[in-house]
Amino acid sequence: MIDIGIANRDAGYIWRMGGVLIILAACGLIFALICQYYASKCAYGFGTALRSALYRHVNTLSHSAVDRIGTASLITRITSDTNTVQSGLNMMIRLATRCPFLIIGAAIMALRIDLKLSIVFLVAIPIIGALLYSVTRWTIPRYGENQSKLDNITRHTRENLDGVRVIRAFSRQQEEIDSYREDCNVFAKRSIMVGRVGSILNPASFLIMNLGIVAVLWFGGIRVDSGNLTQGELTAFVNYMTQISLSMVRMAELLISFNKAVASAKRISDVLAEEPEITDGNHTLIPESNMDKPALCFDHVTFAYPGGGEPALHDISFTLKAGETLGIIGGTGSGKSTVANLIPRFYDVTEGTVSLYGEDVRSYTLDSLRQIIGVVPQHAALVSGTIADNLRWGNADADNNALESACRIAQAWEFVSATPNGLETSVTQGGRSLSGGQKQRLTIARAIVRKPQILILDDSMSALDYATDLALRKALSEKMQDVTKIIISQRATSIQHADHILVLDEGRCVGFGKHEQLLTDCPVYAEIYHTQMQ
Repeated sequence: MIDIGIANRDAGYIWRMGGVLIILAACGLIFALICQYYASKCAYGFGTALRSALYRHVNTLSHSAVDRIGTASLITRITSDTNTVQSGLNMMIRLATRCPFLIIGAAIMALRIDLKLSIVFLVAIPIIGALLYSVTRWTIPRYGENQSKLDNITRHTRENLDGVRVIRAFSRQQEEIDSYREDCNVFAKRSIMVGRVGSILNPASFLIMNLGIVAVLWFGGIRVDSGNLTQGELTAFVNYMTQISLSMVRMAELLISFNKAVASAKRISDVLAEEPEITDGNHTLIPESNMDKPALCFDHVTFAYPGGGEPALHDISFTLKAGETLGIIGGTGSGKSTVANLIPRFYDVTEGTVSLYGEDVRSYTLDSLRQIIGVVPQHAALVSGTIADNLRWGNADADNNALESACRIAQAWEFVSATPNGLETSVTQGGRSLSGGQKQRLTIARAIVRKPQILILDDSMSALDYATDLALRKALSEKMQDVTKIIISQRATSIQHADHILVLDEGRCVGFGKHEQLLTDCPVYAEIYHTQMQ
């Protein structure tokens, strides 16, 4: 346009070439929009799949693996880290598919115009490349460390929201606010430090390329005066340099986003690399085909928590027939809940064998094993929704009659029926609209709805008064005669009528038998019983 159209004052040629420029610009816009659309579709689709895969994998991990990584860290990785990887992929598709072609194309066109003048950007590009490499190498590990600091903020937030009543009861609001602010300040300072280094890329890249353009204009002007280069060629050369400059800056922005994505991807990969310690067995558990065998058998079981030092259980052995009731009692930290956790394979034994209906629990598939076990945890846990929604966790197909029957056995129907909406009464998050005793009775009802073959009550009657406790045990005895029941309690009265009583002390079995026998032969049980009876 300059050398032919303007030099020859050919308006028609200028209009024709101007039209070509407009067409090329329109094509560039259309292609950019297409790239943006598919980049977003791909990145958000990948982010959705990654979250689902990560959440699914976390649910296959054992309790020990979750304890080791930390709940707060897992939340951060599923939310913040996946968002960062998603954004990095979006930027990668948008820029990595365009910028290299723009740089290579502009460089080739510049080389075609003047090989000697091209030495300028051939020197500038490696300098920018070295700058990008240095900043990238320094920032990637720092972004990973920053995400770990974000774990602390997530953990602090979760603890404060869960324990807001305790914080207010002890007037610790200001101390917790200050502690939270300190965590945020540490995260902010580290992020700003890394951000300052990352922010060098854009201005440094611009500076180097603009100095290159100055050099092109200087030496290009000399070549124009000598007749080796036309004014149009010099203008085109400067435009190609500008195009390279803008593309290099976009590549710098891409690298900043890519660095963050790589650090987050490493954290996600660490979780995905965790192999599930509790794996499926080869057999499906069918209790009806093995009713002649003991329902539950502990054979010289020893268990130690990973990294917990001394074993929590030492050489525990007992046998329980179908329909019998086992009471477990002992002091705090004696291993009662650990016994309960080994039956549905929340943890695997360190030594010995836990058997259900004649076979090691490790030989059964997890789904068939846990399908026949109803577990009522030590800490009553309910989710937001209605009472019916919570009870149907035990059996999604249960009708209202089944839910009512379970509530009656669990002694929960009295307060459920007194509410205006009955089973459709709303439950707030964590069941905070209910009392401790009401939550415990609903969690017991939830386990009963499942119609389990084995029912485990892990100190789940501690908030009940003695009359309700007695009524519950009577209902379990009369209406669930075929169910094998394991009752863990601190109250001797809650287990004294069990078929067998297991007495634990510091992880060891110090007594096994019936109530009357243990009062005579087991000093630990006798002390607990007589102390409570006083």
